This record gives sequence, structure tokens and C-alpha cells, in this order.
Amino acid sequence: MIEFARYYVQFIRNLLANIWKFISNIFKAIADLLFNDIVTYFEDLALASEEFYFLDWLIAVIIIGINLVFFIFLLIRLYQFLRRYIRFVKSELEKDELLEEVALITQKNIELADEKNKILALKMGVSTTGYLDSGQQKIVDSKKIKDSRFIKLIQVDEAYKNQITTVSMEVEEMLGLSDLITQFINFSASRMKLYYDRKTIATYFSGMATSKIIILEGISGTGKTSLPYSMGKFFNNDAAIISVQPSWRDKTEIVGYLNEFTKKFNETDFLKELYEATYREDLNFIVLDEFNLARIEYYFAEFLSMLEMPDVNEWKIDIVPDKLPSDPKHLEEGKLLVPQNVWFVGTANKDDSTFTITDKVYDRAIPIVMDTKADYIDAPYTESINMSFDYLETLFNEAIKTNPVNPKTMDKLEKLDQFVSTKFKITFGNRILKQIKTFVPVFIACGGDEYEGLDYIVSRKILRKFESLNLPFLKEELQELLVLLDKLFGKNKFKESADYINSLLKQI
Repeated sequence: MIEFARYYVQFIRNLLANIWKFISNIFKAIADLLFNDIVTYFEDLALASEEFYFLDWLIAVIIIGINLVFFIFLLIRLYQFLRRYIRFVKSELEKDELLEEVALITQKNIELADEKNKILALKMGVSTTGYLDSGQQKIVDSKKIKDSRFIKLIQVDEAYKNQITTVSMEVEEMLGLSDLITQFINFSASRMKLYYDRKTIATYFSGMATSKIIILEGISGTGKTSLPYSMGKFFNNDAAIISVQPSWRDKTEIVGYLNEFTKKFNETDFLKELYEATYREDLNFIVLDEFNLARIEYYFAEFLSMLEMPDVNEWKIDIVPDKLPSDPKHLEEGKLLVPQNVWFVGTANKDDSTFTITDKVYDRAIPIVMDTKADYIDAPYTESINMSFDYLETLFNEAIKTNPVNPKTMDKLEKLDQFVSTKFKITFGNRILKQIKTFVPVFIACGGDEYEGLDYIVSRKILRKFESLNLPFLKEELQELLVLLDKLFGKNKFKESADYINSLLKQI
């Protein structure tokens, strides 16, 4: 054992000596290359130059210059490499520190989300422990929520689990469209202290039959946001008010997005309200308040395209690219089918802080102008009602069947279309004609007149497009259009259209 120990000690000494010799030789070689042998280089050059002629000196100067430039180039590149390396190491260290801070913030967000979920659960009348509350509702399973990447949507699943969502309507709640409008006006006046004229509400319900997108536009303070809010109260299902932000640029602003770092989906209130509507059978209103603060055709583009599809089974919005077992119940392959019982109501002001609503949006929606406040109504105390989407849709279908647009009126409308197309290069289009055949019959069922409903659509859908024309060169054509309206439909029958044309003439 002692002999082996002596051998091993000697082995370690030899190994260390060889390593030191290797390192010292490297340094010696570098020293010889850069310092010790420099004198020798010059001595050899001086000795050899004794035999140089002029041409030899010329070549020597050129070669030495090239070698010197090459050597300086190598030093510069080495310096740049070391500098970049140092910067890279520094940036990597900063990234590591930043990732640590992001991880810490993310953890805090998760903790805050858990606290928020507990508060939401309490507000919903449920517990987060997995037991039953005093109201006999099955409560939210907190573990199931935590395991899913959709916190808010899973809460909705749990809240509606084993609940009967069928809308039970009493006999007195089964109203016709005209009586329905009267009851809503009385309800808003007596209960909400909000006053609306009959034509505005008739237009609103006719718009609901025609499109899933309704635009309420006008000056501030005329009750644009209050109207869908009152509708929600009237139908015993509060409208969801979503405030649009000027920074909204795409669909993720209203639907949300999957956070690749936390693997959680950042759900928006819009998505939650839309998802909850899939469980309900009553009427749902999602209000995009001041929705032209951002460009609508950017953040709402997918909805605008989707709602144009004739097959409602294709009204699906992409939420996530894949499917997990813990995902919400009504997500199918990462897509959400937009239910038929929901309407998107956009309120819009026209001022310097907003964007212009484009034809793409107007053509797909029903615009309602609210520029004046309605007069005070001394209405009797009126109760809210329960109404299912199926019942309201039945009312709409009956109105379309019972009050079709008169064929003679359609012929007159075709003549108007030909004139507008020839003189102003603007046509009604199949989409607007289809909307007319739905809007006008329902407007009649609401207590309106056929020409009055048609006048509204023409003024809001067709004449509004005149704003983009070079009007100073179309003064005669506009005056001819006024004459044609009176000739086709009768004097002062198209009052809104005439007023709009006259307002354009005043601007010229």
C-alpha cells in the first residue's frame, strides 16, 4: 500500500509538471511569436537586405505592408469578437433576470386570478370547496377550474351544471310584436326612467329580425347604451356592457389569447358572456360601447365574415388550435359556435376621437340613429317579462310570412335602384334587398307602415353612401332624386330620405 502511495504521488507530480510545461510552452510560444523573435526578424531582414536591389526593396515594402495590414485586421476582428461575446453574455444574463421577473409576475397573476375566482364564485352563490350551497345548486369545483386553461368558461360550465335553462313563459307574456313594444316602452319609462319613442323601438326589433349586429349612433346623451341595457332588464337577462379600447387591433382583444408561457387562456368578459349565451334559451345582448373608438373591421372582422354565412352551424369562432380534455364543455375542437340567441349592439359617437364606420360594417348591420331624446311618458308601472328566443323568432317568421313587401313596391324599388345606379354608380345589392324583405314586414308587424320602413332602410343603407361622392358635381342628380321619390312613392312618403338629400344639398 505504501509503495502504491509513493507511485501515485509521483504520478500526480509528473502530471502536474507536464500540464505546467504545456501551459508555459504555450505562453513561451506566444512570447516568442510576438516579442522575443521580433528582434531576430529585423536582424534577418537587415542581413538579407545587404544584397537587395531596387526591385527587391519595392517587393519587400509591399509584402511587409500587406502582412502588417493582415495582422492589424486579425487584431480588429479579435477585438470585435470579444466585444460581441461580452455583449452576448451580458444580454443573456439580462434575459435570465427578465425571465425570473416574468415568472414571478406570472405566479402573482395566477394567485390573483385564484383570488378573483373565489370572489366570482361567492358572487355566483357557489362555494370553492366542492360542497353544495344552501340554494341547492351544484357548486363550482375549484380543482377542475385550476386544472383547466379556461378559468372563466369552466366556471360557467360548473354554474350551469344540472340546471334547467328552459324559459317558461306565462300566458300574459306571450305578446305580439306591437304589444311587446308598448310594454317595453312602459317598462323603461316606469321602471328605468328612460324614455323612447315607438319608431326607435320598432326599428330596434325589426333590426333584431334582420341582423345580429345593431348600430346605435348619434350624439352623446341620447340613451344609446341605455337602450340595450333596458332591453336586458326587460327580458330578465342583463345586457353585457363591453367598453371598446382605442388600442384594439385584432380578434384577440375581444376573445382573448392563449398565453404560451403560463399555458393559460387570457379570457375576456366578451368571451365569457358569449359562452354563457350557449347555455341560455332567452335573449342575450352584448354591447360594444363606443365600438368605433378602434377600427371595427380589424378587431371584429371574423365576426363580420362569420355572421354572413347562410348556414348558422358554420358560425364558429376559433379560440384555440387544439383540444384538451379539461377544456370547456361547449368548445368543439377549439371552436365556439356562436348561438342564435345573441345580438351584438354597437354604440357609436361621431367626433374627432372615433373612426369612420365603413360600408363593410354598415352593410352587415342595422344602423339606428338616435340624435334626439324622446319626450317624457307618464307610463303605468310595468313588469319585466320572460321570453325565449324561439318564441321571438316565431313572431319574426310570422311577420315575414304575413306582411311580405308588396310586389308593386318592389317594382318601384327596382326603378329607384336603376336611377341611383345610373346617376350615382351605387346599387342596392342582394344583401340590402334581402334585408328589406325581412326588416319591412317585421316593421309593419311592430305597428309601422311599409313605406316608412322602406324609407328608413333606403336612407340609412343607400343614401348614406352618397357622403363619399363628389357632391358639388351631383346637385342636379340629387334634385332629380327628390322628384323621383315623390313620383314613385307619393309626396312626403319618403320623409327621412328627402330630409337626408336636402341636408346633402345644403352642404354643396
